[in-house]
Amino acid sequence: MRDFERGLLLGILIGEGHFGGDGRQPHITVRMHSRHRALFEWLLQTIPGSRLYGPYQHGGRDYCQWMVRGAALRGLLPVLDQLPLEEVNPPTYERYRKMKRDYNLS
Repeated sequence: MRDFERGLLLGILIGEGHFGGDGRQPHITVRMHSRHRALFEWLLQTIPGSRLYGPYQHGGRDYCQWMVRGAALRGLLPVLDQLPLEEVNPPTYERYRKMKRDYNLS
């Protein structure tokens, strides 16, 4: 992954990322308005194995949700571990660390 791609991914995760899981497996999700389709397509191309769900219409909102889990997430973790999340945005870093702790991802 090139520097630009890492930087853009960092910004997306800080602004829109959710780090969690369903109780059985960890995942990272990004939910945004459907008009951001080109950005979602970029995420799919940049993170092989990630998935896009939607568009959904709910409560007057029109959105899509990008998700990375399973083997795709395990492949992404080394990249995320190298990003300066802790320095740039400690709250995002703590959510990331909590996901890793909760799901025993070293």
